[in-house]
Parts: sequence; C-alpha cells; structure tokens
Amino acid sequence: MIHSPIKLRHLVTFQQVARLGRIKAAAEALSITQPGISKTIRELEDSLGVKLFERLPRGVRLTPAGRTLLRHAAPALRSLEEGIDAIREDNAESVIRLGALSNVEGGLLPEVLQALHQRHPHLCVQVDTGTSAGLLARLRLGELDMVMGRLSEAEEIRDLMFEHLYHEPMIAVVRREHPLLQPSAEPPPAGNAIMDYPWVVPPRGTTLREQLERYWVERAATPARLVIETLSLALCSRYVLLSDAVWITPLDTAREPLAAGTMVRLAEPIETRGGSVGYAVNTSQPMPRAVQCFRACLREIAAGYGIPAPT
Repeated sequence: MIHSPIKLRHLVTFQQVARLGRIKAAAEALSITQPGISKTIRELEDSLGVKLFERLPRGVRLTPAGRTLLRHAAPALRSLEEGIDAIREDNAESVIRLGALSNVEGGLLPEVLQALHQRHPHLCVQVDTGTSAGLLARLRLGELDMVMGRLSEAEEIRDLMFEHLYHEPMIAVVRREHPLLQPSAEPPPAGNAIMDYPWVVPPRGTTLREQLERYWVERAATPARLVIETLSLALCSRYVLLSDAVWITPLDTAREPLAAGTMVRLAEPIETRGGSVGYAVNTSQPMPRAVQCFRACLREIAAGYGIPAPT
C-alpha cells in the first residue's frame, strides 16, 4: 500500500527529473517552477526517509535508492497512462462526429438517430451542419467521422468514399392558402406564374443553389425577387407559412409540413430525378464501431426514402 503522504504528482515529478537529469528541464516539461519541483522531490524524500538524487554542479543523478524507486515506479506510471488512454479511447468510440446537410435534417436524420438510440442508447452523436464544402473539408482533416446528405455533386467529394442511398428532388412549396392555389386546381399549377412571387432559396456556393441556377437557365426565367437565401430550415418554414413566398427545398426538408397539410407542393419540376443522397467517409481513417452502428441504421432507414417525383 502506498504511504498516504506520497501522491501521484510526487512520482510523476520524480520520474521526469530522473529522465531528464536536470531540475530546470523537468520544470519546463511539467510547466512547474523550479522551486516547485525541488519542493516536491524534497517531500518525496522526506516521506521515504532516503535521498533519491545527488546534486551535481550541472544537474542531478539518481542514488541507489532512487534507482530502486524508478525501477518500480516507471512501469506503474506507464501502466496507469495506458489505462487512462484506454478509457479515453472507449469513451471516444461512444461519440459519433457527424456532419449533416440541411436536406436530411427534417426527416431522415431524426429517424436514423431514433433507430440508433433504440439499439445503442449509450451512443452520443455530435451533429454539425453547414455547406457540403465545409463539412467535407472537416471530414478530410479527421474532424468528422461521416458527412451525410446530398453530396455527389460536390467537387470536394472526389477523394472521399461516397455511398449512394437514394435520389431526392428539389421541389417548390407554398403555404396552403397561397394565391397560386385555386380550390379546384388539381394538381397545383405550374408555369411562369410562380416567378412573380418572392422565392426562398439555398445560398450561393451550395450544390443545391448550383442546381437551382441550372433550372433558371433551362427555363430562361428567374424569380422577380429572392427574399431569403439560407439553409436554416426553421427560418424558411416559418417565413413561408407567414408569406406568399415560394420555398425551393429538397423534398425531405418539407416532408413534415406537407404531411400536415400546412404546405402544398407545386407541380413545377425544379428537378425530375433529383440529386444523390448518401454519406461520405474518409477511408484513410479507421471507422470506429460506433460509426459502423450508425451506418447500419442509416442504410436501413434510407431504404424507404427513394420517393419519386409526382407524375
């Protein structure tokens, strides 16, 4: 049993001084003052009743008693470090660092997380949102374990592994009482009439915006006004419900208000087939077990998400 006055800091300090052979060097390595190092060594020597170091003109060296203590203390400290590292690794594996694009926030991701936590309640998912370029750059740097969303069009995907899950189109939606919607209109109208209303669209620099701009070129028409450019689902949804704006968004994003009947999908074909939704990982890094569990749930839930565009 370790004598109570001897603390872990005494042994750590002793080992550093023994390894470096100088009080000053040990002080710098441990970010402690030299008087603090000397005081700690003196406390340890007083507790043991022996001298552990001989003071030399340039540094210190171990006494026979010091060599004996080092022979036993060094393996013990190394074993303790390995135990702490193992605990940290186990804890790190219970955290999934996920990057998610806006098109999966509304439907797919919550369902995947629910399935994941039903099976693995101990797992924690840290979700960061943003543009595909920003999230994929972080994945490449090892700051994220996975990025999911509509990614296949992103230039930054080329040196990462991408698995396709389903295709998803961008759609145009409006509030249920929108002037474009006539009570007898089935399906809701399409055509240049929607260009007369303000639009809520993805911001520049996103793959969604690039696809939308291709649509404008193909139609040879652009909206009279762009009133909001954002990826914020909460802002877009609330604004559209309060105004006559037309919201251009991936289908999954508007799934909940469409199902509730508070919004209506227009027949305007922003996209026919849609973009490829899936996930990207960096194969240069090992995939932790927790991420493998998340991937299994993602594949399972996504199997029911291949919703075709309306005829």
